Amino acid sequence: MTPHVTAFFDNATNTVSYVVVEPNGTQCAIIDSVLDYDQAAGRTDTASADQIIAHVREHGLSVAWILESHVHADHLSAAPYLQEALGGKIGIGDQITVIQDTFGKIFNEGTQFQRDGSQFDGLFKDGDSLHIGQMRCDVMHTPGHTPACLTYVIGDAAFVGDTLFMPDFGTARCDFPGGSADDLYNSIQRILSLPDETRIFVGHDYKAPGRDEFAWETTVGEQKALNIHVGSGKPLEDFVAMRTARDAKLGMPRLILPSLQTNMRAGHLPEPDDNGTRYFKVPINTL
Repeated sequence: MTPHVTAFFDNATNTVSYVVVEPNGTQCAIIDSVLDYDQAAGRTDTASADQIIAHVREHGLSVAWILESHVHADHLSAAPYLQEALGGKIGIGDQITVIQDTFGKIFNEGTQFQRDGSQFDGLFKDGDSLHIGQMRCDVMHTPGHTPACLTYVIGDAAFVGDTLFMPDFGTARCDFPGGSADDLYNSIQRILSLPDETRIFVGHDYKAPGRDEFAWETTVGEQKALNIHVGSGKPLEDFVAMRTARDAKLGMPRLILPSLQTNMRAGHLPEPDDNGTRYFKVPINTL
């Protein structure tokens, strides 16, 4: 099958969200949505998510799934807001429990924070499949950027999250807790084993030097030939050395602290304190 794919680019976080529709029907999935967040003001906004809601309603679509490729560290998920407006189930990889355990400790969440993934409606493991109307989505566990990253293969399209970027930009960082350059390389090889004509939709774009426009769609064949980090058969040892040296120079994402606290809860903000106000924690000298 060849699903219809509509992309929504968020300039503030360089995130690409997708609405994926079955070819001859109205069932769809939403992948990697964005809840806008003003860090300085501590204020959320739904403008980006509202664009998706408007698109779904305008085209008479029915949402089957709201999918997360992983627990994002650079933007807040709008999954609960979209679910309330449009319905559908929220899904993520079953290794979310590893992320919840790791960051539950970092943020000292206590026993009231469930670390079993129960905040999500569906937890997927490698080899699982789900249906979007008559369209099947196959799940690949592709860790490396985080332990819980998934790639969703829907017909001739693969939604890779932060595993791969456009060929001229390369691959994802691996220095977050539980990340692994070795794992990322092996995960990428699995993605590149898909047919060359498979469309790849990336989770972010930052415009590589010399490119004037943002882009988010490529193919397996283009990645195999042209990706600056893994293309042309680059060996594992070279990739790990490159990725390790590159990651050591990277700063933390601007929204990593609020993003993790929200996204490990399936997009729900932390519970309010006894004064009715919700707060994000800032662990000092921890990350």
